[in-house]
Amino acid sequence: MREAPLWDRGYREPMTSITHITLESPDPTAAATFYEKAFGLGQLITTSKSEEPTSGFRGFTLSLVTEQVATVQALLDAAVAAGGTVIKPVAKSMWGTGASVQAPDGSVWTLATSAKKDKEAATAEVPKLVLLLAHEDVAVGKQFYVDHGFTVAKSFGKYIEFAMPGTIGLALYSRKALAKNAGVDPEGSGSHRLAIGGGSFTDPSGFVWA
Repeated sequence: MREAPLWDRGYREPMTSITHITLESPDPTAAATFYEKAFGLGQLITTSKSEEPTSGFRGFTLSLVTEQVATVQALLDAAVAAGGTVIKPVAKSMWGTGASVQAPDGSVWTLATSAKKDKEAATAEVPKLVLLLAHEDVAVGKQFYVDHGFTVAKSFGKYIEFAMPGTIGLALYSRKALAKNAGVDPEGSGSHRLAIGGGSFTDPSGFVWA
């Protein structure tokens, strides 16, 4: 018989939304300047100093989801102008249109829309921000988050998306699939250099909520 969720066993009420995401860097000031110039996400993205060893793929991506193809291109152009490196240029796929870019601090960002062409003139829309976490065992990760009060919105094999209030979304993906989607090698080790604002726990893949 499965144990009751944590909050039914005398713990505090669960936090099931993300208030902000902290990206750790040896130079948090430079990282903050990049994010403000590239994406202008304000306090949704904060930075802090870290010298923790890390190499290769850190096991997560951040995705900006928009309505317009032109916005995907504009976001990529802004990121490059601010010092980012293109991983995948804007291109159409069976799912829509997307691109990916690596920030100077090493974080990998994907830019996407389900559209394949613009239906209206480009606008200064605010993209939806989604945090995707790589889990070696997505089923275990899914159950962990469900036990912490999260509600599954979509479940497609190795992809799990949660119903999240607020501006920041959350999804789990297999490591190889997430890396392939972003266009990077799945190998990596060391610190994630990531802290997720909205809870106080560490998930099975070592992602810290703080």
